[in-house]
Amino acid sequence: MTWTDGVIRYPDDVVARYRAAGAWGTRPIAAEFRSIAERFGDRDAVVAPDGRLTYRELDGRADRLALGLVELGLAPGDRVVLQIGNRLASVVAWYGLLKAGLVPVCTLTAHREYEIRAIAGKTGAAAHLVEAGGRFDLVEFARRLGIGTLLRLDALPSGNDDALARKVVDRIQSSLDPDGVAAFQLSGGTTGVPKVIPRLHAEYWYNARAYAEASGWDETTRNGHLIPIVHNAGIVCGVHAPHSVGGCLVLTSPGLDEALPLLAAERATDVLFGHGHYGAVAHPAFPAVVPSLRRVVLSGAKVPLPLFSALEAFGVWAGQLFGMGEGFFALSASGAPREARLTTVGTPISPLDEFRVLDPSSETVVPDGEVGELACRGPYTLRGYYDAPEINTVAFTSDGFYRTGDLVAVRTFGPERALSIEGRLKDIINRGGEKISAEEVEVLVLRHPAIREAAIVAMPDERLGERSCAYLVGSEVSLPDLQVFLEGLGVAKFKWPERLEWVPALPKTAVGKLDKKALARRIAAAVESERIVGGGS
Repeated sequence: MTWTDGVIRYPDDVVARYRAAGAWGTRPIAAEFRSIAERFGDRDAVVAPDGRLTYRELDGRADRLALGLVELGLAPGDRVVLQIGNRLASVVAWYGLLKAGLVPVCTLTAHREYEIRAIAGKTGAAAHLVEAGGRFDLVEFARRLGIGTLLRLDALPSGNDDALARKVVDRIQSSLDPDGVAAFQLSGGTTGVPKVIPRLHAEYWYNARAYAEASGWDETTRNGHLIPIVHNAGIVCGVHAPHSVGGCLVLTSPGLDEALPLLAAERATDVLFGHGHYGAVAHPAFPAVVPSLRRVVLSGAKVPLPLFSALEAFGVWAGQLFGMGEGFFALSASGAPREARLTTVGTPISPLDEFRVLDPSSETVVPDGEVGELACRGPYTLRGYYDAPEINTVAFTSDGFYRTGDLVAVRTFGPERALSIEGRLKDIINRGGEKISAEEVEVLVLRHPAIREAAIVAMPDERLGERSCAYLVGSEVSLPDLQVFLEGLGVAKFKWPERLEWVPALPKTAVGKLDKKALARRIAAAVESERIVGGGS
């Protein structure tokens, strides 16, 4: 493997193997989209609360935007920081940037100066695309930061000559390397500034094609998407995957009051719910969505048994998704038994995916059924973080498997080897020498019908070192009642939470992940305060 402009490339023989297998194509993403648009021109490509576009219309608008960006002086290879939400214009902007040969840098609207300055500096951004409106003035924020050319989503440049726009786009696309960087995504880490993940044209488009194929999608698919669109799951599952087969993206805001009526009106066939939308099934507007639904995929947190049961009561198929900006995706197979769909995140979406479960302290593979660290390699999994040689020396095995930091176990269902997520490497509570997997206890706690969300964190204890505290969202139950419930499940007593904290919502990091560090700080402060008040100082 070699470095090129901060990017570690896939080995030449591996690239040849992926192309021979039909995984990697020979065109950049915008050219791949053009071929789909020409085939499905009159079909809906995207529907949102602020309008709809057919494939032909989306292709044309993106062409004109690309011309406008070129006329502004932006050149192929320039990086553009994105802070935009779930809008029709966001999809136009995504393809317009790619058609102009620009490289989107996918940050979130929630990021602020600390993250944006670091990410823009790391990637050498030449422009900053933001969305106007909202409680935080992103336009003024971008103006103050002064990261190259300021672009507004509501005032994007547009060429007015269709023929010229097509000619300019075709010229740019013919000059791009299909194995070059298409976009930068961010890692989902919970500390510091996120690491930068280069996504390459050929592998990124294949990631989406593989997801669509694993989901059984075709041109009749109408895929509902509520989570941030420029996040990795938004681009892969929301935008590229339906577009790789001629399907439609039904793009909504995260609010269920707006999202569910649109999904019903647009006859959504598939929906991806992140953990923030697990309450959708209890919303009064959900029954109207059900008649057209084929699949609901759940991702981002442990899935409560009552949620599965509620979906099944509506006659809706439910499964799970595990994915990462770094690449690897696992998904419940359509024919997987209920127990597999409930207790695991499924199997890899591509037959070319490779994974191992390793002893966290070595490269030794642990037996199926035992918990270890997930390591993966494949046709859409990165070979190195961008411009991060020190990180890459510890993030990969000696033969190029990415060490995810996720604790998993392989569960077998007939010939299928499905992955059960068991937590993170450092998400362990040490209670007097007994190691407790927080993820394991969270899954068990979520089987209680009154609990919607759960986060288990360590709280300081003078005698045992650490005990378990459960931060919970839902209808309050007492600690003794929850312990009786866990006893009824046969859970060892040392794993039971020893304190409950009920909160309206669990805190999230800037990249939308559960912020357990904030919860750990909160409970540590509370314990210390109680110790002082109780005369322990």
